[in-house]
Amino acid sequence: MTDTPPSERTRVKRYHWLAKYDKETIHAIVDASPHAHVGYVHEGRPLVTPTLVWRDGERLYWHGSRVARMIQATSGQEVCLCVSIIDGLVLARSAYNYNINHRSVMVFGVARPVTDPEEKRLQLQRFVDGLIPGQWDRLRPMTEQELAVTALVVLDLGEASAKVRTGPPEDDEADYALPIWAGVIPVGTRIDAPVPDPRNHPDAQMPEDVLKFKLG
Repeated sequence: MTDTPPSERTRVKRYHWLAKYDKETIHAIVDASPHAHVGYVHEGRPLVTPTLVWRDGERLYWHGSRVARMIQATSGQEVCLCVSIIDGLVLARSAYNYNINHRSVMVFGVARPVTDPEEKRLQLQRFVDGLIPGQWDRLRPMTEQELAVTALVVLDLGEASAKVRTGPPEDDEADYALPIWAGVIPVGTRIDAPVPDPRNHPDAQMPEDVLKFKLG
């Protein structure tokens, strides 16, 4: 566990006591949510694009069409990537002390294009199998054309920080004597039963791993 940020721009200033800089915490938050937002500059203007990401060791990957604006604008450029998970609404005794229980990660760095076809194929397989184990081998094989038009971007996790809040409200001491209800409303992601495609082949069987799907 470390209390030292990897760089000054990753140092958490607001609610600094919630900051986490250790790899274990950062990895766990990233692994718990495949959904992230990537901030970058395109044609002189700031943009933020939601996308799916996955981790391989100390690297984050995301993919898209090679002609997509986000892919072209982020490849070789400075970006800021954020992952956020809301775990609860924290209702305090004053509006000023309202909060949320959450886990979040912010990553800075230069996003680099992945140009090696074999690395692209292996990482795309890691992405698919990371969601549903063994799914890649059940699918129709990816064609060379599909691989060629799919772009992959990688970002090192070396410059990252996390914020984690848990627990009840933190009110002003005098407010605890007020007859106002306070507490936490838990928030989570619900995963329902799979819904089959109506055009499934009659012989298509749902894999057991699809039924076991979970995040994190």
